[in-house]
Amino acid sequence: MDEIEVIIPNFNLRYSGGTAVNRTIAPLIAQKRDAVWFGTDAPEGLARLSVFGLLALRFRAPKRHKVRIWHARRNNEMVVGLLLKWLGWRFALIFNSAAQRRHTAFTRFLIARMDEIIATSEISASFLEREAIVIHHGIDLETYKPPRDRAAAFAATGLPGKYGIGVFGRVRKQKGVDLFVAAMLRLLPKYPDFTAIIVGLIAPDHAAFVNRLKADIAAAGLSDRIRFLGELPIQEVPLWYQRISIYVFASRVEGFGLTMLEAMAAGNAVVATRAGAAELVIEDGVTGVLAPTGEVDELAAAIEPLMREPEKIEGIGARARARVMDAFNRDREVEEIIGVYEKIWRKTQA
Repeated sequence: MDEIEVIIPNFNLRYSGGTAVNRTIAPLIAQKRDAVWFGTDAPEGLARLSVFGLLALRFRAPKRHKVRIWHARRNNEMVVGLLLKWLGWRFALIFNSAAQRRHTAFTRFLIARMDEIIATSEISASFLEREAIVIHHGIDLETYKPPRDRAAAFAATGLPGKYGIGVFGRVRKQKGVDLFVAAMLRLLPKYPDFTAIIVGLIAPDHAAFVNRLKADIAAAGLSDRIRFLGELPIQEVPLWYQRISIYVFASRVEGFGLTMLEAMAAGNAVVATRAGAAELVIEDGVTGVLAPTGEVDELAAAIEPLMREPEKIEGIGARARARVMDAFNRDREVEEIIGVYEKIWRKTQA
């Protein structure tokens, strides 16, 4: 127990982008530092800290440093870390901020009491009322990689046409799924070689939203070419990036937009609204295509040239993967996060 250097909490009951980031990064941190996972959805190969183990740390001084790192990504994780620190646990607290909006008074209260803040982009950092260290997300380039034969991968699904175009993530208005469907209702009748794929959780409180979309699709006679696949097992999602050719990041509001990076790493041609970190990640017309947020006409206009000339998709996808390999790889993110830990440990030793 005294060997533990870093605790990575995960308190979200629903699988989310923040959980996906944690699961990707935590095992790599554990290769370089003695890190443990506390909470739900623990990744394989990473030690889990039980509630009893957490309580025992109150009486076990860390062996290598004066404090252990508690690395939170959500308000509830900050609250627990702060309470434990106040009650005598030897913790230093870090919060990873991805939101691109003014934080609530309660969140600002918590952020002000963290030892360090990491922001996932310069835009996110601009909404914080204190100094933050910017560390961009990184992608597992082996998990998210282009297929050997994309046409064969799509053909193996049994879906109609020759190409897939998709949007992944929670199925809700914030993610712009309605904008994607509206664009597909316009474009699919003109381009019969394409089928649209929607992958992601449909929460009960968004069922009415999805039912309206399905009714519009049925009325247009496109139910066989706009498919809702629902929430898939974690390991299946990278396979769908390999099967589709165009990925649409249609969000109205986004923290960063991890699916955009995953799609680029898989060699998709990405059409992204200017939400989250899209403008930071994509060079318009080179490594993807940018469109205004919340506008069906502009989104459809950005997508259509790729559907009209699918031979351009491969080149954009190759440049997109090269961009992710250069600036958004996972190893770089891990090294920079560990650098923040080291900064805290140096300060506490002084």
